[in-house]
Amino acid sequence: MKRESIERKRRSIGAFCQNPLAIIGLLIVLALALVAIFAPLIAPYDPQAIDTFHILEAPSLLHPCGTDSLGRDCLSRLIYGARISLLVGFVAVGIATVVGTFLGALAGFYGGIVDGLIMRFVDIMLCFPAIFLIMAVIAFLEPSIWNIMIVIGLTGWMGVARLVRAEFLSLRKRDFVLAAKISGASDFDILFSEILPNAIAPILVSATLGIGGAILTESALSFLGIGVQPPTPSWGNMLTEGKNNLEIAWWLSVFPGLAILITVLGYNLLGEGLRDFLDPRKD
Repeated sequence: MKRESIERKRRSIGAFCQNPLAIIGLLIVLALALVAIFAPLIAPYDPQAIDTFHILEAPSLLHPCGTDSLGRDCLSRLIYGARISLLVGFVAVGIATVVGTFLGALAGFYGGIVDGLIMRFVDIMLCFPAIFLIMAVIAFLEPSIWNIMIVIGLTGWMGVARLVRAEFLSLRKRDFVLAAKISGASDFDILFSEILPNAIAPILVSATLGIGGAILTESALSFLGIGVQPPTPSWGNMLTEGKNNLEIAWWLSVFPGLAILITVLGYNLLGEGLRDFLDPRKD
């Protein structure tokens, strides 16, 4: 049995490596992580340094992505903006995953009135368009990166909760759960030591796909002026400046837009690849 499990994992890894889109997604994600970690070493200039002698310069050897209306190097701001986007993505999705997993686990394990109350709350939350709900909450708070991460996380857990609930409903009647109950294990141990490890695969896939969505949401909020505030570089607020100078400085919109596109695409491709890799029904 153990040999069959090892062989199945080996085939899954082989299938993942043979999926070119998943590999592309993984390479994009790794590259972005390295750029964010080593931003001070990679960025050619200080992202907040103002240079009035090089205002709105087109891409050149000196400034490969051009400069903005204050003469700041756009490439350096893109590199540091990757830090902001990935930080928001990971923290916001982490919050959403923890909240969604906890509530979904309770609903799926206990069922009955607990399941009914939690899922009705999920339905109410889903009635509100996410972006408008986030904007409404941010309107009462000071726009900052920490508030953005918390609000995105606390308004994005519903999908995780429904996914985890479905997994727990399927797993709670399995023999290993019944054996744990007979042995006197507490509900907490059964929930998080027995069932949760067997439901981790879809949660991981959901989290990977959710990072791209969180980055896109942060960029939209920063573009609207209620996200990360200048002079902190963010792909969203870079797009705002690009909008204001679109006719004379196309690079201010094109490069941040490409950064968002490639990042979201990378996480979506990786998430789809992980979904196939972690699918227990895969031969």
